[in-house]
Amino acid sequence: MQLSALLDTARILAARAIRLDLHGIRRLARVNTLFDPGKIVWNFSNLDKLFNTLPFPRAEPSPLPEAFGRIPQHFTISDQPRSLGDHIRDRNLKSLIVLKDGAIRHEAYFQGTRPSDPNISWSMNKSVLSILLGALIDKGLIAPEALEHSVSDHVPGLQGSGYDGVTLRQVLNMTSGVAFNEDYMDYHSDINRLGRVIGVGGSIDGFAATLGRRWQPGTYSHYVSVDTHVIGMTIRALTGARMMDLLSEHIIHPIGFEHPGFMLCDDHDEPFVLGGLNLSARDYARIGQMMLQEGAWNGNQVVSAGWVARSTAQSAPPPDPETAATPNGALGYGMQWWLPPSAVAGEFFAIGIYGQYIYINRPARVVIVQTAADTGFRAGDGQVNIETLELFRQLARGIT
Repeated sequence: MQLSALLDTARILAARAIRLDLHGIRRLARVNTLFDPGKIVWNFSNLDKLFNTLPFPRAEPSPLPEAFGRIPQHFTISDQPRSLGDHIRDRNLKSLIVLKDGAIRHEAYFQGTRPSDPNISWSMNKSVLSILLGALIDKGLIAPEALEHSVSDHVPGLQGSGYDGVTLRQVLNMTSGVAFNEDYMDYHSDINRLGRVIGVGGSIDGFAATLGRRWQPGTYSHYVSVDTHVIGMTIRALTGARMMDLLSEHIIHPIGFEHPGFMLCDDHDEPFVLGGLNLSARDYARIGQMMLQEGAWNGNQVVSAGWVARSTAQSAPPPDPETAATPNGALGYGMQWWLPPSAVAGEFFAIGIYGQYIYINRPARVVIVQTAADTGFRAGDGQVNIETLELFRQLARGIT
């Protein structure tokens, strides 16, 4: 090859490298400003404009009846009077939907958001993945005994990692024993390193395989977000199917979402199943109502009543000593679903950071969906969660 041709090739490669580097710089900037107070509300409804995403195929929307009426406005939280308006302001809500008897009793949007806007689920996605696993077991696509198998038996890439020998049931209960720092305020924490894998580039599968072990599996319930990704890895290994195809076939279409949705994904088009789901508030309400109805929706059994009962019942061991000393230590945990303190039968919820909730109260026949951009969600080391749940409980009891 002539020298001139070599120089031309070098210039082309250099230009491409610069473009790739600039792309990486832009993505890093998006990650670093994602939670800025002045941008967070817009960001949380527009993540498809910021990161890699995969859209869900459109489904035929299912009915969501409306029966608008009055809901309680005043509560007593931690022995202090509090209004719904206080909660909306202080928790920086984007939307609030209340269902009673399967119909919308109250629906409101704040800060310029709209009913059709997608809302990032964050860790509410974990509970949706639990629904998917239950549906796959119900349909015989995954054997029930797989819950007792080691995830590393099905996912060879996890052999030698902290997940080696951990059962699928243990990751469902967040009792893997894997060492993981979930501090969202620590730039160098494991959860923020994982966020940069999504935002800047890399493989979530590869990240999971780098984690070590802190406790013997099954000892404590210790929140490790990557446990949920390992559930997804195991589902893929056992079914041989793509996660987006499974979600579309067994969740999206049977429920019949009203608005377009999407998933955040990594550079390998692998969905961020531990927190990347983006749906409208109404479609989160459909999920909640389906769970209230013991898995039944729109004439179909999306997931069995047995799985709903098992996954939302307390089944995890006590939390690790550090968590047990915080307000969050009063929360119960099932299989990727949470229980409020002293939960009654049929009372459970999904939660995501920055104030995302799907709260189900079957005895009261109420579902509450909240989306938010609450930068103060960590205040009191879990006290915000406890107070929000108490407000939801009083609201549910107060609807006539």
